[in-house]
Amino acid sequence: MSLRKISLLLAGLALLIALPFSQSNYGLLVLSSWLIYSIAAMGLNLTLGYAGQISLAQAGFMALGAYTVALMTMAGIAWPFALIVAMLLCFVLGLLLGYPALRVQHHFLAFVTLAFNALVILVLRNEEWLTGGTYGLTGVPRPEVFGLKTMMATPFYYFVLALFVVMALVLYGIIRSPWGRAFKGLRENPIRANSLGVDIRKMTLLAFAIGAAYGGLAGGLIAQLTQYIEPHSFGLPISLKILLMVIVGGAGFFFGPVLGAFLIVLAPEFLRFTEGYYLMLYAVLVIVLMVFCPAGLLGLADRAKNALKQRRNPQATAWTAKAALDNNGEKNQ
Repeated sequence: MSLRKISLLLAGLALLIALPFSQSNYGLLVLSSWLIYSIAAMGLNLTLGYAGQISLAQAGFMALGAYTVALMTMAGIAWPFALIVAMLLCFVLGLLLGYPALRVQHHFLAFVTLAFNALVILVLRNEEWLTGGTYGLTGVPRPEVFGLKTMMATPFYYFVLALFVVMALVLYGIIRSPWGRAFKGLRENPIRANSLGVDIRKMTLLAFAIGAAYGGLAGGLIAQLTQYIEPHSFGLPISLKILLMVIVGGAGFFFGPVLGAFLIVLAPEFLRFTEGYYLMLYAVLVIVLMVFCPAGLLGLADRAKNALKQRRNPQATAWTAKAALDNNGEKNQ
């Protein structure tokens, strides 16, 4: 990573650290929601953007993580252990959900993951003895970190920010590792990746499992943020919302989910001055964005960057294109 990128990242982190000093409690609640949904979207981006496996089950994994953390912490179990158990549970279930992806693809796989999400909601709604049914669970405790309570908005925001940074670094390490290259190969051409020695079966299962673990962590944090959960809070609209975050920001780009979550979570807040029309304006903005930026905002920025390079040095671009054609001709011979 270049020094310029590191400087920009540090500047962005400094901005996130300084934000609470200019925000109300409600503003911190919204910012915490943005960071939490960014974690969930990062997991889906690994599954969809890097491995090319579509999933509509991320809200279901969030639900499992939320109820696991809520039940364990309300029973007096320490929050770090509860979050780890939630992530491990979702990791295992993500592995199991990945098996259908070995046989079906594209919209068929979307239907399978959608059915899983619906199954999770039905179980949580009907098992009242454990989950409280449609009434849900209330009074989920917020964590205490090194003796510091996070009941107030500012400490909890910093708690979520710390976990967000840790999970982003973990994901960056995965993407930069041989696993990350294998995920990209699986997305681009599974047959060619298999011919090069990539275990596409293992990579497909891992893509679902790791993405599910991120969803479980996000669900646990949502339970602690709102201190109340109920099954319908994790229905299909939430899965579609997280999918929209990945697509709007730019699937396959590291910061795509973070940017997409920022727009999807915060755009309605900026449009509330329009009163009853803000949802209509929000929907129109999303439609226009998807029509003109099907690759997402970062995809559009990448195309603009390449076009600018081509204008600055057209001869080098033409030479690169000619060399690529010559190489392809040699391979075909």
